[in-house]
Amino acid sequence: MSPTAVHRGIAAAVSATALLLAAACGSGDSGTGTSGGGNKVAAVIMGLDNPFFQSMEQGIEDQAKTAGTEVTVQAANSITDTTGQADKLTGLAGQDYGCYIVNPISGTNLIQGMAQLAAQKKAIVNIDSPVDAAAAKAANATPATYIGTNNTSAGEKAGQQMVTLLPGGGEVAAIGGIAGDVTSGQRVDGFTKAITGKLDLVQTVAANWERQEALTQATNIMRAQPGLKGFFVANDDMGLGVARAVQTAGKAGQIKIISVDGIKDALTAVQNGEIDAVVAQYPYTIGQMGMEACQAIAKGATVPASVEAPVEVVTEDNAGEALAATPKPFGAYDDPFTTLLGS
Repeated sequence: MSPTAVHRGIAAAVSATALLLAAACGSGDSGTGTSGGGNKVAAVIMGLDNPFFQSMEQGIEDQAKTAGTEVTVQAANSITDTTGQADKLTGLAGQDYGCYIVNPISGTNLIQGMAQLAAQKKAIVNIDSPVDAAAAKAANATPATYIGTNNTSAGEKAGQQMVTLLPGGGEVAAIGGIAGDVTSGQRVDGFTKAITGKLDLVQTVAANWERQEALTQATNIMRAQPGLKGFFVANDDMGLGVARAVQTAGKAGQIKIISVDGIKDALTAVQNGEIDAVVAQYPYTIGQMGMEACQAIAKGATVPASVEAPVEVVTEDNAGEALAATPKPFGAYDDPFTTLLGS
């Protein structure tokens, strides 16, 4: 999310209870288990209405199967369901899990549940969307590790690519996720930093990580900014909506589009020339590494406080390679947990 973050404001909602994982379906109401030895793990992630988080769930469950760890995954009903997600974590907090993976919708919506876990000396692994560090510290619930994309860097990569695509300069717009969302803000900030002095950012709007809303926002921006040369979009689902808006306006090829995430549909759109570039992060790998972190903690290992997940810039030149490897990265990347696990 993305998002997206979602990350995708909600950030002001210090909504309080909590959530942790029992379902591999869009509603997040049903549970899936992977039988085997080792500490049981619970994961609470964002809504499975978004393919990004579907891939994350797959990474968690595949790594659990590989290592023979029992895992329960629960998801919010949507990527804006802060209270529902918190309730899921609270419901799981009193159960027999040794490690909890949390992928919060906002920086604070899971803090109360995390505090409950910390009081029980349960391990907490934070993936993808970071919890608010000050709120976690105040609750004595700082996670053992955070695993996720450097979203500012991802935005910078998008900005650098946009500058390459528009060597003569021009006006561009940014479409973010939920207003006030940390992940979205970091991506837009990174993009803005990279284009400053080279391109003109004429408008920034929020589209709540939703494809249809992004289509509407892009259509409105194109009407208000007839000289627009490019869109930066904070996640791929919205990017696909922007691509449709550009096509409908008869400006395909004239207005450049760069989004962030790396979902399969967006990679295909890059290959087909509908989107010019995607800064691909890998939710599958983020989920996989989150499970690895829990497994390493169960073995008594000391895990890094922060691990940066891989990011790759996908263009028409390497989109085929990216599609062949998806949901995993097509290039090499560092995974410190493999060393801790002896694999």
